[in-house]
Amino acid sequence: MFPILLSLALAFPQEAPVPEKHTNHLIDETSPYLLAHAHNPVNWYPWGPEALELAKKLDKPIFLSIGYSACHWCHVMEEESFEDERIAAIMNEKFVSIKVDREERPDIDEIYMSAVVAMTGSGGWPMSVFLTPDLQPFYGGTYFPPKASYGRNAFDTILNSLSNSWINDRETVLDQGGKLADYMLELAEAGGADVLSKDVLDRSLAYLQRTFDPVWGGFGQAPKFPHTMDLRLGLRHWKRTGEHAVLKMITTSLDRMAEGGIFDQIGGGFARYSTDEKWLIPHFEKMLYDNALLIPVYLDAYLITGEQRYAQVARSTCDWVLREMSTPSGGFASSLDADSEGEEGLFYVWTKEELVGVLGAEKGAWAAAWYGVTPEGNFEGGKSALWRHESATNVAKALGVDQFDLEAAMALSGPLLRAAREARVHPSRDDKVLVAWNGMMISALAQAYQVLEDPRYLAAAKESAAYILKDMRQEDGRLFATARDGTAHLNGYLDDYAFLTAGLIDLYESDFDPAWIRQALALEAIVQTEFQTKDGGFYSTGNSHEVLLVRMRSTRDGAIPSGLAIQAMNLLRLSELTGNQKLAASAEAALASSGKEVNQVPQAYSQLLLAWDTLRARPFEVVLAGELDDPHTATLLKALRSTYLPHRVVALADSRADLKRMPILQEKTSEGKTRVFVCRNFTCQSPTESVAEMLKLLGVD
Repeated sequence: MFPILLSLALAFPQEAPVPEKHTNHLIDETSPYLLAHAHNPVNWYPWGPEALELAKKLDKPIFLSIGYSACHWCHVMEEESFEDERIAAIMNEKFVSIKVDREERPDIDEIYMSAVVAMTGSGGWPMSVFLTPDLQPFYGGTYFPPKASYGRNAFDTILNSLSNSWINDRETVLDQGGKLADYMLELAEAGGADVLSKDVLDRSLAYLQRTFDPVWGGFGQAPKFPHTMDLRLGLRHWKRTGEHAVLKMITTSLDRMAEGGIFDQIGGGFARYSTDEKWLIPHFEKMLYDNALLIPVYLDAYLITGEQRYAQVARSTCDWVLREMSTPSGGFASSLDADSEGEEGLFYVWTKEELVGVLGAEKGAWAAAWYGVTPEGNFEGGKSALWRHESATNVAKALGVDQFDLEAAMALSGPLLRAAREARVHPSRDDKVLVAWNGMMISALAQAYQVLEDPRYLAAAKESAAYILKDMRQEDGRLFATARDGTAHLNGYLDDYAFLTAGLIDLYESDFDPAWIRQALALEAIVQTEFQTKDGGFYSTGNSHEVLLVRMRSTRDGAIPSGLAIQAMNLLRLSELTGNQKLAASAEAALASSGKEVNQVPQAYSQLLLAWDTLRARPFEVVLAGELDDPHTATLLKALRSTYLPHRVVALADSRADLKRMPILQEKTSEGKTRVFVCRNFTCQSPTESVAEMLKLLGVD
């Protein structure tokens, strides 16, 4: 841990109206988060040559502030500090202040979050870092209070002290910055290639079992995050071991989350995390990526158990995305704010009186019992986050009513409550389109279409993919990272290529249009040229990207899965679909590129272990020979898609097939009726027209 120049206690920050009397250099940006600061008295600059060159010219340190639009605590720091004329004057006199949207610039965020964690032991947003003009960090933290309190230094004290250190003790500052820069360079090159150990999956499972909460589900203690990659890997562990207790661990977690306040009981969709162990009170911001990652887990649980409640959670989440996150361009917006009218969660919470006002005295009282709304409330100001922890049987018994009548009334009440909620002031929406997050949602909706058979989901996924491929590409085929209001910009990151490629493969397995595979292969070729490292891994940024302090290799899972792990899975799937075994070898090298660290701490690499599990299982290649609109094709596909088969790819040998790029389809014909060829290691069994025989060949009992 690095010492810092002042002691700093971390805190979390609320939102303020934007005054019009100031306008700074953020006014021409596209990010809603940056635009929200465009009228601060702080003379903010976006990250770019103008600000970086100015810092060198004026010989001033840089104050770098990183956050995002849905961040509740970022709003607080803006209101308390960045709207303060006195504090702004100090910042403007003594620093060059740069504001960054972490969702647009994950590369900058990753570098300087590593520095803050090294300095303080933890991180978070808003993130506040002081840099030399050469971009070396020398001091950092999260929230700086405007006045000294609870042993914390006031922000103006910190600003003045650091400015004084820069002027009068520069050698110490530069020494601190140099040491941190060296540390981050070591961090960027850490890891080391190694073959994954034979017991790495077992040790991953053991860790999940140790940290599992058997009462409330999930892993670890409050605050609780969904740990989506762990949940999905847990289902693979069950498939691998056959242990019922492993499946129970995952279904308990999914049940408790779906019952909790973290799940929007009347609108669908999940908040980012729960502040308590019960999943009751969320941090109310809704992120596109969380929901994109959770939909496939609930679909998997439905396929495994047949329980409709999992399908319903996936369906209501998809419906929320289509209803509230679609943009006119065809892409999906990034997030919904936690706040409305300056208060966190106000849009989502209820009192019994409000329920009665919508549903009437009797049904309102039923709804209060159904959703756990009490007179004292479970949230601030006597209000309650809705949750469904009590069973329908227990609620009906407590109310002294018939359970069937109660359930019927509550089914009718949901749309009424949602309609009433629509009249409230909505949280703000960050409507920028991020390629990586859209790629995740394309995958989720394509998979939802396959399982739930709702054509709206496939149509929305295709529209998003078409928009990105048409309007978020550079002239040479490379991706832009973000777009808003018709303006796409910033070079795409590894995550953009990896998640979009995964979405395109899922689209192919949904409608079997070979154009999706052609586009996926084109993106894979760019990744190989732009991002690949000498040891077979991948950098987070491309060769043509802006040169930053260090070039990171993001291999661990964070809030979203590792881009390297997603790309490794893409390579495995493309290898099976195209017959190109070089792609599989590239996937194996990518997985091994971080092998030493994976073997040491497998719990940090659940997405990578999903790819490793796929590699070791040797996936099935399932080829249907026939036309997509043939009723027997539909019958076979429904049987395939109704079964949990994580280790397989599906292709269609029809009149549209691209036999050149997918030679696995060659010489596979229907002979009058759709037939199935079940292959493994590019060796196929005799074809069959029988659903039962197909499933038997796939090892399904």
